Amino acid sequence: MYALLYAFTKWLESTGWATIIRTTRIYPFIQVIHFSGLSLWLGTNFTVDLRLLGVGRKGQTAAQLSDDLFAWNWIGFSVVALGGFLLYSGIGSTYLVNTAFRYKLGLFVPLALAWHIVVQWKASTWGRESDTPLVAKLGGLVEILLWLCVVTAAVEIPNY
Repeated sequence: MYALLYAFTKWLESTGWATIIRTTRIYPFIQVIHFSGLSLWLGTNFTVDLRLLGVGRKGQTAAQLSDDLFAWNWIGFSVVALGGFLLYSGIGSTYLVNTAFRYKLGLFVPLALAWHIVVQWKASTWGRESDTPLVAKLGGLVEILLWLCVVTAAVEIPNY
């Protein structure tokens, strides 16, 4: 499996846009795009999760907040994914050998993303009232912890 991923990464690095990313000073600007999307993505996630935990304005339920932030949440994810893909395409082979990168994309991101989808789906049921059930509070807390694992792993990836 690693050989296939490595071959794909080398092909990706040979594309025209990846060469531009690698050989010009555009890389930091792509990082800004990636981090901006990450801020929007995590900000909307954490807002709903904290509301499930009982933090925030009591006039709006977690279900209403989740509905209001739904589009912004997935716009943020799209920007994160695009920025991450562009960053990876420029120097992906250097990332592949990094243990933190492997944990981030191989374990934490898929797990956190799957958990986010479940929490977002269940928030409409869990968050109808201002007092959320214990399972909703645990769901929100676990999601926050999973995204913190993603961010912690990302911080351990060297900046090339």
